[in-house]
Amino acid sequence: MSKERELIILLDFGAQYNQLIARRIRSSKVYCEILPYDTSLNNIRAKNPKGIILSGGPASVLEEGSPRCDAGVFNLGLPVLGICYGMQLMAQMLGGKVAVPDEREYGKVNMQVAPSRLLSGMDKETTAWMSHTLQVEQLPQGFKSIAHSPHCPVASMENADKNFYGVQFHPEVTHTPQGSFVFKNFLYDICGCSGDWEMSAYVEEAVANIRAQVGDKRVLLGLSGGVDSAVAAALLNKAIGSQLSCVFVDHGLLRLREREEVEAVFAPRLGDNLYVVDASERFLSKLAGVIEPETKRKIIGKEFIEVFSQKALEIGDLDFLAQGTIYPDVIESGGGAASVIKSHHNVGGLPKDLPFCGVVEPLRYLFKDEVRALGEELGLPHSMVWRQPFPGPGLAIRIIGDVTAEKLEIVKASDYILREEIDKGGLMSMASQYFTVLTGIRSVGVMGDERSYDYTVALRVVNTNDFMTADWVRLPYDMLDTISRRIVNEVRNVNRVVYDITSKPPASIEWE
Repeated sequence: MSKERELIILLDFGAQYNQLIARRIRSSKVYCEILPYDTSLNNIRAKNPKGIILSGGPASVLEEGSPRCDAGVFNLGLPVLGICYGMQLMAQMLGGKVAVPDEREYGKVNMQVAPSRLLSGMDKETTAWMSHTLQVEQLPQGFKSIAHSPHCPVASMENADKNFYGVQFHPEVTHTPQGSFVFKNFLYDICGCSGDWEMSAYVEEAVANIRAQVGDKRVLLGLSGGVDSAVAAALLNKAIGSQLSCVFVDHGLLRLREREEVEAVFAPRLGDNLYVVDASERFLSKLAGVIEPETKRKIIGKEFIEVFSQKALEIGDLDFLAQGTIYPDVIESGGGAASVIKSHHNVGGLPKDLPFCGVVEPLRYLFKDEVRALGEELGLPHSMVWRQPFPGPGLAIRIIGDVTAEKLEIVKASDYILREEIDKGGLMSMASQYFTVLTGIRSVGVMGDERSYDYTVALRVVNTNDFMTADWVRLPYDMLDTISRRIVNEVRNVNRVVYDITSKPPASIEWE
């Protein structure tokens, strides 16, 4: 990214909420980049940041071998903010003492706030989200406590002379209602940022970067129809026009009418450079009898690459491979202190037999909400930019058990009914993601005057700010009744509809 842009570096110690911290900073119009905790001082200096944040993490600073950043971070003359583990690490590295408290704090706590630069604007008494087994027992020299809770004497600390600050609580989560003051004060008052992270400016920069990288060469993009690949295609098309070719692989696992919608949007933009490959029968045959979810993912990823590669070889004369990789993909697939939750086949996987000289990833540094904002900026249809999140393996992982043509039709039809009724009811803003799942359950029912023994479809409707946690949406009973009756009446081989009322955690959003 551009060195001229204001930058905050977030050193990653494995916090569950890293990406949320970075997004909070970017939503404040300051660019934030997540780097491994052991990033060298030379690399940090080269990026010319305005400030550094030390993230939380699952380790204990008292354990031998626990993650530590270079001590030189505190000698760069930059403001430093430690969050949870990051605050404990700062205290320990600067001569303070961290210990196991008599009583630990988890969840919401009442917190008393003293006047300070970091917590300016917060009420004298507020609530904050705590999750810690250790806390600062003795402050380093030059520090003072600026907040405390019933069981945590140092809920926040600062050394204003050196611009070192720490919070034991989590300001990034919604459970800390006044947490935004921490970021606002740190970014603007302490680091001196002006706020130059704007999507309109990013478009100009991204177009210039793409042209500089590609020159007069040709680029190939796998267009899946999802938000990320669609926005990548629109951005690349704006930057290099007819030098871009897109391959849309219809693996038969798409939502109802999705292929037609993609062709309607991109055929006018790309003309003969849009290649649509119908490989639905091939994917179905490869998935026959496969039950295990991760095996499904690997088969679909492998087949996609093979189909894509075959078409690329047919097109010929291609120089770069473009991908719709976004920042969470990079973070979750690229190591660091955080654990990998799922495999991402859009990071890496460059076909070895294709003569590409490099990879173009125009969205690599953007979060999903920023990708959507970019799509709006590029003039993509609202319905495509705000399309429901959809997994790479498609409907294959919304079918519990083996995948068949009959089961795919059930999921496609029931999913369409659910989406149509929620859209008609104007409740799209209530839900972040909604879809149907064909469970592996068959049960007895009565259809007309006859006994039936058919499938059970589950409805999944959730709302979330960050997709790390999610709550099920309380749809009106009348709407649930309409959806249930329509699915049973209009979708063959279904005689029962159930509603998933499990939050995340303990459940995930998807069933597989």
